Amino acid sequence: MSAMGGDPMGMDMDAMDVAVRPGQDRNQVLAKRLAVATVLALPVVAISMIGPLQFPGWQWVVAPLASVIAIWCAWPFHLAAWRAAKHGTSTMDTLVSLGIVASTAWSWWALLFGGAGQIGRRMGFSLIPAAGAAGGQAEMYFETAAVVTVFLLAGRLIQFRSKRRTGSALNDLLRLSPAEATLVTHHDGSRQEQTVPVSQLTVGQVFLVKPGQKVATDGVVVDGRSAIDKSLLTGESQPVEVHPGSQVAGGTVNQNGALEIRATAVGQATQLAAIARLVAAAQAGKAPVQELADRISAWLVPVVGGISLVTLAGWLLAGRGLQVAFQCAAAVLIIACPCALGLATPTALAVGTGRGAQLGILIKGPEVLESTRRVDRVALDKTGTLTEGHMTLADVLIPDGATSRQELLQLAAAVEADSDHPIARAITEAAPAVQAQVSGFDSTPAGGATATVQLLSRQSTQVAVGKPSYLAALGLTVPPAIQTAYQQASQAATAVVAGWGGRARGIVTLTDQPKADAAQAVSQLKRMGLTPVMVTGDAPGPAQGVAAAVGIAAAEVFAGVTPAGKVDQVRRLHQAGHVVAMVGDGVNDAAAIAAADLGFAMGSGTDVANHAADITLMRNQVTAVPEAIRLSRATLRVIEQNLVWAFGYNLILVPVAATGLASPMLAGVAMGISSVLVVANALRLARFPRAFGWTGRS
Repeated sequence: MSAMGGDPMGMDMDAMDVAVRPGQDRNQVLAKRLAVATVLALPVVAISMIGPLQFPGWQWVVAPLASVIAIWCAWPFHLAAWRAAKHGTSTMDTLVSLGIVASTAWSWWALLFGGAGQIGRRMGFSLIPAAGAAGGQAEMYFETAAVVTVFLLAGRLIQFRSKRRTGSALNDLLRLSPAEATLVTHHDGSRQEQTVPVSQLTVGQVFLVKPGQKVATDGVVVDGRSAIDKSLLTGESQPVEVHPGSQVAGGTVNQNGALEIRATAVGQATQLAAIARLVAAAQAGKAPVQELADRISAWLVPVVGGISLVTLAGWLLAGRGLQVAFQCAAAVLIIACPCALGLATPTALAVGTGRGAQLGILIKGPEVLESTRRVDRVALDKTGTLTEGHMTLADVLIPDGATSRQELLQLAAAVEADSDHPIARAITEAAPAVQAQVSGFDSTPAGGATATVQLLSRQSTQVAVGKPSYLAALGLTVPPAIQTAYQQASQAATAVVAGWGGRARGIVTLTDQPKADAAQAVSQLKRMGLTPVMVTGDAPGPAQGVAAAVGIAAAEVFAGVTPAGKVDQVRRLHQAGHVVAMVGDGVNDAAAIAAADLGFAMGSGTDVANHAADITLMRNQVTAVPEAIRLSRATLRVIEQNLVWAFGYNLILVPVAATGLASPMLAGVAMGISSVLVVANALRLARFPRAFGWTGRS
């Protein structure tokens, strides 16, 4: 994920601070200037360009309106240009400021001294400067200054708002931790509970976590049994059973039973704080990318200024008079006004990001686009990204025909009906509806459960559901066929054995199913020349099973990876010379998303992942990943095409203006045509993907 040292549309965003008083919001300042510029520009452009609207004295109405735009609305550009000039440099803002000032100053000169202010005069066209132009033929270009200001302010506002959202990931991480904890103390043989701020907890203190509450800080369970949802921190698709002696992390969610936990780490020593530091470090390590338009303007500004002065002096020495000399010099400045250059990035970005929003793809800024072209590895989280994020029944295996599929599911579901464990819920949801009487329920964390079940159609029997070792410990025989089938099934899925009547009868397998479009997305990435990689906190068996189902090579699967390990994996790929995109949806993915060259967050995921990412996918579809890369690449191509055209336009037409073959009016028309072509090219993005020859089908 890349970040830029300056504004990629030419103005260092810090320069905007010069135009903002302390306590003001830059977003509001930009929005206010844009609103005023838009309202005033509408009559300026309409009256200036449409002859029938030019009532007597129209120019004296247009002039002050356009001047407000050129001075107050465009003030941030002038200040940024002045700041760059004080340091002996120039940027796109220098060109913008010069163009606005030149067109406005010339227009006022024409209005006051060139005859353009005569009542009843209409806007005319003088394509080639001539000696007779002094006789009241000077033209005005107020609309040029107005249009340039409106479009560039709009581009800056889009840019600022996209960047504004990237700094809140750490705050979102901290909000995962609860504000208060229930402290448990014992005094004179009595147990007391007291609600205290989490910040007051110290190592060694015991606190209570009720079902549905978040764990206040890292610790070890001293009393109680439950299942802890660790998916935000580790990416594990199912909650983990905990009991006395189990380690738990702050920010995880207690699902059922009450737990008493002794704090082992607080404050900055917790796992949650460590992830926050990883996100901060990854974001701080990004290299700035210099914008092409600024590189061009660094030498274009002095060259254009020099040509304009040489043009003025040359025509004066040739004896053609001040009017012609000034017209030619002004034509150089106006024709070199970076309207097309300034529109190249913001218009393409606005249309591209707008189309992305329609497709559920949020691109945070132009600095993102560069990485999409260079990416060659796409690292994908499993849980919630490639998969649905919850357990479902995969299969029922009865290797030796000891029972029927329906009977196995019914009895297993009856045992699990009172459990909140994800495996129990998946079995219960998959079983056919049946009435049963259940008694004597008992469970062992990480082992299984047993109960006496009486279905309406049969006598009561004790049923056990769990690992083979759990059934064996209860005295049930586990036949070799079932043992072998269990070992094979558990390599690609979560498997449990059900048994009754003295022996194991069959196996229930459960998986976090791949999303319907996951295989299609992987196929599209491969067609684009990208290598999909799975990086997940889940166990190797389920990870390899999902990878095989969606088409990711076994060698490209990295399972059992911690949040820090995901960052390390991204760095290993970097060290191997790869440009990496990371796709995830949880807090555990946030640091890796930030460390990658290009970060994607699934919109169904956490705010932390979304803020750390360059691109947020609002659709909960994996195919949005290749689609986002294609849209970003298409937007980048359009920006580059626009910049090449705009620069070529200046390169060709500046000499034309300098040699007297184009008046300021013709220069303005040519600049307008150039701007229209740039905007038209950008508007092609509104028809993505059809306009770029891609339908999204494999």
